[in-house]
Amino acid sequence: MAEIIRAGIQSIDPGQMEAAESLGMRYGQAMRRIIFPQAYRRLLPPIVNEFVALLKDSSLVSTISMTELMRIGQTVSSSTFMPMQSYITAALFYLAMTSIIVFFSGKLERWLEVRG
Repeated sequence: MAEIIRAGIQSIDPGQMEAAESLGMRYGQAMRRIIFPQAYRRLLPPIVNEFVALLKDSSLVSTISMTELMRIGQTVSSSTFMPMQSYITAALFYLAMTSIIVFFSGKLERWLEVRG
């Protein structure tokens, strides 16, 4: 995440910081008022992508004190001897979670475009 944020900030033209300094802004003011608002728009897609990958690759759901989905699928398949149905159900849950995240990130991106 830090690398994504660093890259997003560095992707802003250095002339933006020079322009802010020429207006008499301090570094913190320039970052808050000039650089970060431009970087937000560039940072949103890779941050959402990283969050979706984190959801799929790790057991993020288990941090909310729930048993992880694939573990539930494994438990159900071993007790019912129906592994395909259990794993497809778990995959559909993951698909639903990532689809919701992607949907709302798209809404947020469009909202930021309208504001900027």
